[in-house]
Amino acid sequence: MATPSMEDYVEKIYELIKTKGYARVSDVAIELNLQPSSVTKMVQRLAEAGYCHYERYRGFVLTPAGEMLGEEMKDRHAMLSEFLRTIGVPEETVQVDVEGIEHHVSPSTVRCLQDLTSFLRENEDVRLALAAHQRRRREQEAAAAKAREQA
Repeated sequence: MATPSMEDYVEKIYELIKTKGYARVSDVAIELNLQPSSVTKMVQRLAEAGYCHYERYRGFVLTPAGEMLGEEMKDRHAMLSEFLRTIGVPEETVQVDVEGIEHHVSPSTVRCLQDLTSFLRENEDVRLALAAHQRRRREQEAAAAKAREQA
């Protein structure tokens, strides 16, 4: 079973391989803002867990299990980003929140969020009703705050 940290590494390795055709320790270190020695240790752990093949000084590739996990994590990340944007979370907050959420929800919760995200995507009237509701709530909150200030 992959830990949240392992999932982050596999997701980043998967993205690098898909965009560049390869991933090196130095690439992962730059992308995750880590020291290469830390990346090397994690890549060795990933190899032991069966998520990649690693040869010292030669680099690494994902195994089929690593590919599957990388794709799953990338899909989860994209779905959570779409969900948060759809419910009105500001863009500057989306990525921070996705990183905080993606490893801490159960697979059944992820499935429910996927269902809700696709439902919202397919039903513009519901999205518009949600946006109107959010505006009304914010206006009510602002009015209440103003009333408290004046009291």
